[in-house]
Amino acid sequence: MPSDRSIDIDPDAKELSPSPSPSESLSPATPVRPPISFASPSAFARSIYARFLSIWTRSFVISLVAGQILSLCITCSSVTTTELVDRNWVLPSTQSFFTYLSLFSVYTPVTIYKYGFKGWAKLILRDGWKYFLLATCDFEANFMSVKAYGYTDLLSAMLLDAWAIPVCLFSCWVYMKTKYHWTQIFGVVVCIGGLGMLVASDFLTGKNGHAASKGKGDAFMVAAATIYGVVNATEEFFVRHRPLYEVVGQVGMWGIIVAGAQTSALEHKLWMTATWDGATIGLLVGYTAAMFTLYSIAPILYRIASSSYFNIALLTSDFYGLLFGLFLFHYSPFWLYFPAFVVVMLGLVIYFWHATPEEQGESDVRTPAYLNGKVRGGACHQETGPAVLGEV
Repeated sequence: MPSDRSIDIDPDAKELSPSPSPSESLSPATPVRPPISFASPSAFARSIYARFLSIWTRSFVISLVAGQILSLCITCSSVTTTELVDRNWVLPSTQSFFTYLSLFSVYTPVTIYKYGFKGWAKLILRDGWKYFLLATCDFEANFMSVKAYGYTDLLSAMLLDAWAIPVCLFSCWVYMKTKYHWTQIFGVVVCIGGLGMLVASDFLTGKNGHAASKGKGDAFMVAAATIYGVVNATEEFFVRHRPLYEVVGQVGMWGIIVAGAQTSALEHKLWMTATWDGATIGLLVGYTAAMFTLYSIAPILYRIASSSYFNIALLTSDFYGLLFGLFLFHYSPFWLYFPAFVVVMLGLVIYFWHATPEEQGESDVRTPAYLNGKVRGGACHQETGPAVLGEV
């Protein structure tokens, strides 16, 4: 069930941690930030420093590192897709099919081992429709995003893609009753400001590109960003209540069906004319590996922090794209890229200036009740509080 856990605070002084539920009574208390003192300038400076140090907990460092790994994955997928397009290999549905196939091949056998074949079949019959909708929306968002880049210019695509952030914030509020502190909203604004600096640098250096049909491309991107925001929040809700191998495996399985159907309908003729040489296959393997890593780590970040944090962490991917461009395409870096990266990273820190990662949502991970405890490896149990990684 959705969590209505929140923190009522006086932003100037008092900070009260939420009352623990009975299931959390044996768990360590949720960390709270040291209060800011306004007694004197020196006391204020010391309290600010203490607050800054309190941010750097194990969960925050893991969240920060995981977010940057995912940004690198996004950059790798973009670079390999660009290379494929340059080789006249444009099959976006086929690319996604291989991604879902890799997820299905790894995580579904784990699910079958844990639940048994009959338990897995029950999962499909009872909850398959939920994962089917999730996988369908995820696939179509990927497809529309790729289509948008073919119609609109780069700057519009980058700015409109950020629409996924407020959509995800709202969706998390709907699903899990997440309470956002004003400093979190400010952190999001700072991150988007960093994105604005990246867009400005591309505009000043003439990397905007040509828009074949700007209105159509912008519409595709707004639709894709909206679906992305809802999908990310939905997946966070799922992984806070079910094991990761179940969620990712089901997304992979239903994703194969959806991507396979659309690929057969739209791209079957292009298979015959596409180039299937060693370089193309290597790029496909690289793209699939990057996306497999992203789909595997993102749910962990959802549990440790939130899907909202995931979305703003991905804003650094454009900076990593610059690094790839320096070595692969011999780009000339514009000075705004570097302060933009710093601004985005600052926004990620501000996002947790008041609230801790543990406060973003409760994890109550359980295997399905209809399995009647028939789960291998002792996986049929409940997880609450900060112990969010024990059952992956």
